[in-house]
Amino acid sequence: MFTRMQTLTIEQINRIHQASMAIVSRTGIVFNDDECLDIFKKNGVKVDGKTVYPTEEQVMKAISGAPASFEVKALNSEKTARIGGDDFALLPGYGAPFITGPGGEMREGLFSDYEKFVKLVATSKTINMNGFLMVEPSDCPPATAHLDMFVSGLLNCDKPLMGTPLSRRAARDCVEILAAAYGGHDKLMDRPATVSLCNSLSPLQFSEEMASSIVELARGGQAVCVAALIMTGSSGPITLPGVLALQNAEILAGLTLAQLVRPGAPVIYGSTSSAMDMKSGSLSIGAPELSMLTAFTAQMARHYNLPCRSGGGLSDALVVDAQAGAESALALFNAINSGVNFVLHAGGILGGYISISLEKFILDEEIGAMVSRMVRPTVIDDETIDLAAIEKVGPGGHYLTEPKTFKLCRREIYQTRLMSRQTPEAWQAAGSRDLAEVAAGQVRERLESFTAPDFPASLKRDILKTAHKLSGGAGLKVA
Repeated sequence: MFTRMQTLTIEQINRIHQASMAIVSRTGIVFNDDECLDIFKKNGVKVDGKTVYPTEEQVMKAISGAPASFEVKALNSEKTARIGGDDFALLPGYGAPFITGPGGEMREGLFSDYEKFVKLVATSKTINMNGFLMVEPSDCPPATAHLDMFVSGLLNCDKPLMGTPLSRRAARDCVEILAAAYGGHDKLMDRPATVSLCNSLSPLQFSEEMASSIVELARGGQAVCVAALIMTGSSGPITLPGVLALQNAEILAGLTLAQLVRPGAPVIYGSTSSAMDMKSGSLSIGAPELSMLTAFTAQMARHYNLPCRSGGGLSDALVVDAQAGAESALALFNAINSGVNFVLHAGGILGGYISISLEKFILDEEIGAMVSRMVRPTVIDDETIDLAAIEKVGPGGHYLTEPKTFKLCRREIYQTRLMSRQTPEAWQAAGSRDLAEVAAGQVRERLESFTAPDFPASLKRDILKTAHKLSGGAGLKVA
């Protein structure tokens, strides 16, 4: 297939790989968790203080057992997601401390905002996997916020969801709640029910929280996405090849840990590295370099025969405007087209991750649906060419009344749920609304019509009982 985006040659991939192996074996990677250090030591990896120095042989042996694709089960078995190969999942935004309203006003996120995003995911025909930490709920105590968010996601949406890697305790709580939901810890080991995002701390570190979460989640049978977010010229080299080598070293080190904990554990190779804006010193996720690094990252993941993660509808815009649409469309198209399997941030993100928007979620959802249609294979055979119909209509005829037009018109051509295809007169008659206004209306309609999944009462009781027990009597906002 022809593409003008750069395809790395085998020689270039090997150069990046060898540079990464030199980094991990000579410079080393710091893991700020004692159990992680013990795990590396017990597996023959050189450890000096908190720095580990795995050899190329140790890294490659560890990751060689990781699956190239895997399924993430849901409480509704019909909505299981498959990640890897030609399959991909689209997920909402993640980690925004603020929420942006329709007019551009920004405020701290609340738990009620978080639940609105869960409901939008639940009612989405495009976003096929639920997230976690879409917005940080400032009105939840930090010690128990992960329980509120995770239980809300589990009970209000029947799609697979992300786990809680905020700390060792949060990771353990995630596994305990899943055990209550699925009937025991042994039911979690054959196929994961969550994917958790565990980021490196660039350059060349893993925090105690992330390192310990990798251990607990892999041990509990849950999938782990090990990812790097490197800023060019700040937390990483100014050159893209330098960033690729550095992030590859960090990602492979984290994946190695997961495999040492549980050989064959499902993992994802991930990155949202991008450029630092040289004028402001801030991260830019609307930069073209983000899409370039995404394409390169997907190629490196395929080299190791691993599923890949990147960002999706990403923008530096602070309001749902033309900038938000343009940057998000470019990033989301590139991610899906490049073969990314786990598209986190596929809905809602604004302002370089600082904010998330319900209206932007609707916009990104539509972009994701359109791109998914664009990459869907087209069957070319005698039936789809249909020479008989072409000969029947002949020169100067039309196809409006052809039986096949009636039969296929609703599914052969993508029907937009958001973008305007109206005539000027019809648009004016409908109130001359811009896209942000239309999106705001769809948010209201979706939230008003939402109904929670009809799970058995015993399932809800077991999940809530476990969550309240784990909260230590602190109480939870979730019902």
